[in-house]
Amino acid sequence: MRMQKSSGGWMKWTLVVLVLVASTALVSSTKSPFTSHDKAYYADEATVNFVRPGLVFKILGQSIAADGTVKVKFSLTDPKGLPLDRDGITTPGAVSTSFIIATIPADSPYYQAYTTRVKTSTYPPTAGKTARQAGADSGGTYAKTGEGEYEYTFGTKLPTTFDKTATHTIGMYGSRNLTEFDLGTNYATVLSSFVPAGTPVTKVRDLFEVESCNKCHSNLSFHGGSRVGFDICVLCHTPKYSIGTTGVNNTNPETDQTIDMKVMVHKIHMGSNLPSVQAGKPYQIVGFGNAVSDWSYVNMPSGANNCQWCHEKNNDKATQKSAWLTTPNREACGACHDNINFATGEGHLGLPQLNDNQCKNCHIPEGEIDFDASIKGAHVVEQYSSMIQGALVKITNLENTKPGQKVTVTFSLTDRSGKALDINALIPGAGRGRLGFTIAALDSDYGKGISGSGTNGYFQDSPTTTSSITGTPAAYKYTMSTAIPADAKGTWAFQIEGRTDEKLLGGTQKERIVEVNIPNQVKYFSVDSSAVKPRRMVTSLAMCNQCHFSLALHGFNRDNPESCVICHNPMMTDAARRPADQMPAESISMASMVHRIHTGEEQPRKYSLWGRGGEVDFSKAKLPPPVTGMDCQMCHTTNGQNVPTGGVFPVVDPRGYLTPAPTNSAACIGCHASKDASSHMLANTTALGESCGTCHGPNGDFAVSKVHAH
Repeated sequence: MRMQKSSGGWMKWTLVVLVLVASTALVSSTKSPFTSHDKAYYADEATVNFVRPGLVFKILGQSIAADGTVKVKFSLTDPKGLPLDRDGITTPGAVSTSFIIATIPADSPYYQAYTTRVKTSTYPPTAGKTARQAGADSGGTYAKTGEGEYEYTFGTKLPTTFDKTATHTIGMYGSRNLTEFDLGTNYATVLSSFVPAGTPVTKVRDLFEVESCNKCHSNLSFHGGSRVGFDICVLCHTPKYSIGTTGVNNTNPETDQTIDMKVMVHKIHMGSNLPSVQAGKPYQIVGFGNAVSDWSYVNMPSGANNCQWCHEKNNDKATQKSAWLTTPNREACGACHDNINFATGEGHLGLPQLNDNQCKNCHIPEGEIDFDASIKGAHVVEQYSSMIQGALVKITNLENTKPGQKVTVTFSLTDRSGKALDINALIPGAGRGRLGFTIAALDSDYGKGISGSGTNGYFQDSPTTTSSITGTPAAYKYTMSTAIPADAKGTWAFQIEGRTDEKLLGGTQKERIVEVNIPNQVKYFSVDSSAVKPRRMVTSLAMCNQCHFSLALHGFNRDNPESCVICHNPMMTDAARRPADQMPAESISMASMVHRIHTGEEQPRKYSLWGRGGEVDFSKAKLPPPVTGMDCQMCHTTNGQNVPTGGVFPVVDPRGYLTPAPTNSAACIGCHASKDASSHMLANTTALGESCGTCHGPNGDFAVSKVHAH
């Protein structure tokens, strides 16, 4: 059984004060159950102790009568255990609840829900078409049995022949409406599994923990937010089945797509990489209100073939954590590989498969080499293949770091195992990779114009021969071709980047060249003996990799936000790559660009960037639901989103409403992209600078964290 909750905010309330006066405070002497991401965190103590935001469900017991009547006893409380009134009369906020009952039959590993509904399409192309789907119970009745305790009698009766020895699960989900208090809506979900005959539960459907989902999805919830977590999903999103005299096909009648979880989830995450999508057929599901969810544009940030990102190899909590390895089947595998016709063998080496009995004979969990037909082997992330040698660079010293001098870097070079690596492996003219060196003027922020530079604030060298690099792998030396300008001051940065280009399985039919990132390293130094002041850190590679697994861009050369900001500075745009007929240019300043990329679908105009490979269109990009641009903490370290940001240079933003855009405004405009928002920012900027911190600073009435709280 698992429970999850969410918190909301408050407004005024004048009823039944005595009910709450004697209760234990949610804040004050005890630790608040709310975080800075909850609206209730910012409410005053008296109001929080009165409204007591939050919602917790507990299933206290259940019974199934001989005639199939199902009853479930449950409680409604706040996070501290105070009873809540379902009608919202004696305690603030009405609570809605819904129930599902499902079973795992003896001859199936999947749930089958007794509670079903018929969905009739009103979507114009398929209006009138129907499908029976699993869903919540209807027609049930409630009885109050105590303070905050109730009994629900299902409207659905089980067949009298139901299997009393099979696992049964009751799923309860719902919400507490606190919008009257300006605190939004709280959601909760809870499950209870039992065997009607009274024996212990031994058969479950438990493939992985929701924590795997929440790396990207933060707090997984769907259908308006009321279904929290993953366990509740598999009660309804099942293969087609018959239960009693009822046949359930569990399809989306508008598109004929199955809503079976193992198929739907794989297809959603495969998205734009689905063979069917690449052949021109979109992958869509039509939901409530005829809202069309088109998953054809999804690009899995961790890689579509990275099975272990969801089926975590170290996830020891899930009872059936190895099922994806030991029980391959046509539905799950065919969800991603949807160009295979298992009936004819097309796309399957000509081998038809009429059932799943033989799948595990060829597709064993793990084989002898990467990229074989085993499940792990076939889904190896190339850059992390056991065959990869890789490269690691460590800066050990910087010399000649004064104005007018050419910086000399000393660095060590090894492969991933720590074995010394010859520099020839990284020079394009001599070997199979690339090594790049950058020096940049920091001066509080990158982008300052520096004499002798053809770029905005930095110099770059990419050696094409080994003649300019001396020494041994323990202490290679390289001297930059351009000197530090004579007028340089303050803190500068030195960065090393690069990649190896490695041939795997040479001479075989699966021979391939794999680009493998060399982890970037940035070292700060002073050119005038002043104190070294590293650039502020508002995010980290670890935070990016919560979703991206192993972020590496620009031909696998760059992998660290600390180095990205050197080039993606306030002065930079994509003008150098953008065709003349596509002008004006877009800003590629880090704050503006990253916010716009992650909220591409919400941008009021087409958002695309031009690079070496041409145009990249982010207009369909969106964060993994239910995450939105309001969830700043998903990407920012230690509230790094708060203003003032610490930047000093305005952002050149030719396509924006403000150009140059003031420092704080440039970051906020990335998400708040309307003309009205830009006008607000412009109106609050004077010759003295921006006044954002007055209202939106950490202690302001409209602090960034506060206005983005849920």
